[in-house]
Amino acid sequence: MQMLGLRKVPLRMAKPVSLRKTTRVTQTRAFFNFGRTKARETVVPAPDYTLSVTLLAAAAGLAWHGDYIPAAPVGLIGAFLALQTSRVRFVFGPDALEVRVGNELEETDNKIVGGANKWKYSSFVNWEFWFPGFPVLVYFKETQTKPEGQIHFFPILFNGKQLYDVMVERCGPTEGSAPKPKKTPTKK
Repeated sequence: MQMLGLRKVPLRMAKPVSLRKTTRVTQTRAFFNFGRTKARETVVPAPDYTLSVTLLAAAAGLAWHGDYIPAAPVGLIGAFLALQTSRVRFVFGPDALEVRVGNELEETDNKIVGGANKWKYSSFVNWEFWFPGFPVLVYFKETQTKPEGQIHFFPILFNGKQLYDVMVERCGPTEGSAPKPKKTPTKK
């Protein structure tokens, strides 16, 4: 483990953490000292194999019809995403989003831009889901890695509803991903 630069952390997960929060209430030292504030708990959205299973089913369908050349890359991508779904977790801590790997939720370094795979919510400029009805990718831009902003894309390997809810709560709402309000017919 040390050769790869991975560090073990004490955070363990026996089962996926739901978004129902049990928060610890602490007394604040506010001006009048009578307010209460809720501490955020760590949220880890449950893994979801929908994307990988969809790609594997598409590859099987292509192979069934004899289209082996397109079936091979689609199947490989589906298998890779299934493997990553079993390993990668988004850990939403009290003040930052972290990408961790493995059953022990080990901290990892970003191999492309360097540094830890951890970003403060306050550094998020924008985030989106593509496509909100069947989420495939989550995109976010943050200014912690580079002052001009660093873009990140991740396949949605987690429960889309849980991921969306915690992103709205921790990073703020986003224009493109929010459910569209229903139009009410106007009477003439």
